[in-house]
Amino acid sequence: MNYYLDITLLPEADITLGFIWQKVYQQVHIALVENKVGNNESTIAVSFPRYSTEKSDEHAFPLGNQLRLLANEQSQLTTLNIAKWLNRFEDYVHIKSIKAVPANATYAAFVRQQAKGEARIEKDMLSKAKRWSEKSGQPLDDCLADLEKSKPKANNYLPFIWLESQETKQRDLASSRKFPLFIKKVEVAEHQLGTFNCYGLSTKDSNKEKLASIPQF
Repeated sequence: MNYYLDITLLPEADITLGFIWQKVYQQVHIALVENKVGNNESTIAVSFPRYSTEKSDEHAFPLGNQLRLLANEQSQLTTLNIAKWLNRFEDYVHIKSIKAVPANATYAAFVRQQAKGEARIEKDMLSKAKRWSEKSGQPLDDCLADLEKSKPKANNYLPFIWLESQETKQRDLASSRKFPLFIKKVEVAEHQLGTFNCYGLSTKDSNKEKLASIPQF
């Protein structure tokens, strides 16, 4: 990734940063789907320069207030024309000009993390206990007690954005249910080639099992 542009989100007293993230990132996702180069593959990557999982301020949004788009070629960002996709939200975003990535940048990867909350874990535990009870003949409460020893912990500490999948919507016009897109930052030691999906996030390379890296600075 050799070029980038930054988008700064501008909340107001009655419009939260989280709400603006939802609206802006949804439009970025739509733009990447419309400009995809393969099956759910994008030439544009995203980065979150102010990403944090620290809970120092309970009112702070963990993705910060900046979204960065990156591409190998300057023309790819020019063609995307993200300002067109965000024109409805021009009062809430500031889009900077395209610049070259600094030579001293380090590397990282942002990936989608499938994260389960407490409610989903409890539902899965009950389902497993019922199957175990039917097979073994043991009381359901005993099966639940045994499973409690290996109960997974909720990993929804990660930052997330509520989104609607355009790929799913295109397949099923009746489907418009939103979901939380959990985003995990992974530090990588060196530049790694790979692919990005239409959320702009790194996906595993099928041959090397490595995440596509992006410069961080």
